[in-house]
Amino acid sequence: MEMLRVDSAALVYQAENGEITAFEDISFSVEKGEFLSIVGPSGCGKSTLLSVIAGLLPATGGAIFVRGERIRGISPHIGYMLQRDTLLEWRTIRSNVLFGLEIRGALTAQSVARADRLLKTYGLADFAGMYPRQLSGGMRQRAALIRTLAAEPDILLLDEAFSALDYQTRLAVTDDVYRILKSEGVTALLVTHDIPESISMGDRVMVLSERPARIRELLTVDFGAKLPPLERRAHPAFGPYFDRIWKELRQDE
Repeated sequence: MEMLRVDSAALVYQAENGEITAFEDISFSVEKGEFLSIVGPSGCGKSTLLSVIAGLLPATGGAIFVRGERIRGISPHIGYMLQRDTLLEWRTIRSNVLFGLEIRGALTAQSVARADRLLKTYGLADFAGMYPRQLSGGMRQRAALIRTLAAEPDILLLDEAFSALDYQTRLAVTDDVYRILKSEGVTALLVTHDIPESISMGDRVMVLSERPARIRELLTVDFGAKLPPLERRAHPAFGPYFDRIWKELRQDE
């Protein structure tokens, strides 16, 4: 089932030095439960593309479809996770997880029960009464993910969501997040500057060119089995995927 379709999307904006095209003629689709990684040169418009898909910025060309319906503006079907976990330090972990439901006006007995189930399933039930400052970086990121998933999005956008973590924690968290998203059947798009991360998490990797960004390649990642990110990094096919993506990125130099 097609969950997301981006059809000839473009974004042109006005800057001090004139009109700038962030990206143009971007077309792709993502199936239900698929994980798409997006890489490209620094400043090429990767995060801007996510903002357009999320409805935070209006596209100046093309269209975005979620579950076959064209969207204009913010969609309740889409969740968004940024680089920082943005947990509220004065609220407990459980209260943070429920916060998204509160601001949507969706705090019901059923939604609270789902949030509590997510906390229990993914190992945070014992920490529900603690405050964010009492948790490790990895646990904070897991809490932020559960907060997003509590609202039951069909699509999750991850914008450099792990880059604020130290390397060791980052490896553990990507494994953690991958397991949770696959278990919940959530469709995900990950923007990252880290090629190994894109390969280790993605079912496909979309490589963008320099600004104005266009799609250079949509690469299917197949390790012959459903391996978690850390096991993918040790697979013999990992190196050739890295070399291929690196070669595409260097074409602009």
